[in-house]
Amino acid sequence: MSTGANTSIDTKHSPMKTAIIFFFAVVFEVTATTALKFSEGFTKVIPGIIVVIGYGLSFYLLSLSLQSIPIGTAYAMWSGIGIVLTVIAGMILWREPMDWARGIGILLIMLGIAIINLFSKSAAH
Repeated sequence: MSTGANTSIDTKHSPMKTAIIFFFAVVFEVTATTALKFSEGFTKVIPGIIVVIGYGLSFYLLSLSLQSIPIGTAYAMWSGIGIVLTVIAGMILWREPMDWARGIGILLIMLGIAIINLFSKSAAH
């Protein structure tokens, strides 16, 4: 008797494949966020298109990585790494200043990501 569930197909990816998928999810998210600033309120067509495509690809790849990574862990890492890289992009592209509060905030985000990956029993390894 069939339950309707196909248990012979493993939907989880290998750890390396998951890491690559997740990496590109973050890259597309940071690219889209950076293009959002360049779009000047969606008044510039090309950056606006990059925003839509970048976020679409980012969320699609994030959804694929959720087959192997718990949602809380994935979202914390995706958003945290995205924040850090977006701050760096802002500093490089728009010369946004780094002050002590921003620096400590970034350090705490990175520390949180490290703690999740090193000590959480639900983090994908």
